[in-house]
Amino acid sequence: MSGAPIERVCGTAIVIGGDDIDTDRIIPARFLKALTFEGLDAHVFEDDRQERAASRVLHPFDRPEHRGAAILIVGANFGCGSSREHAPQALRRWGIRAIVGESFAEIFAGNALAIGLPCVTAGREPLARARAHVDAAPDTPVEIDLPRGVMTAGGREIRIGLPDTARHALLSGGWDATGLLLQRPDEIDATRARLPYLRWSSGSTPRSS
Repeated sequence: MSGAPIERVCGTAIVIGGDDIDTDRIIPARFLKALTFEGLDAHVFEDDRQERAASRVLHPFDRPEHRGAAILIVGANFGCGSSREHAPQALRRWGIRAIVGESFAEIFAGNALAIGLPCVTAGREPLARARAHVDAAPDTPVEIDLPRGVMTAGGREIRIGLPDTARHALLSGGWDATGLLLQRPDEIDATRARLPYLRWSSGSTPRSS
């Protein structure tokens, strides 16, 4: 085991309506020039937020009642478009600890899993009821229970889905691939010693052919 096991995520929720929300909307391309992921949280849904502000309507991520929300409720095919890992990074750094939607783009879900951000699915109708409840009462406590496969919102349980490999990785802590590598430093050193191009990069001079 490497990372911390993730079994439950509890907190208030924030709702983003609509299907096919792509990664460029989640974090616009101009913010991909950064060398690290630091500060991306400030620019989540940047263009959508600016557009709403121009109309004097607060975007969900700007509404004070959603500050500190841990769960994001979305529609279908969330995270489609380019494969940028900045999108889940920005959401997690903002404070999101789990996302529930009707479906997710495969690469987005994989990038989210790699940082311990569960993307779980639910049926359209029960998800619509949960969204309506959270919109009406933003302080509603929401819980995502991965071992039981349910989300509880407003006292009602909703069945949620998660691929078996993702469930195992989250419940075991195996989602942290870097942590898994660092558990075996001797094997890393042995592999590095066998690879000529790594020996050369460490200061050795390659032999001419």
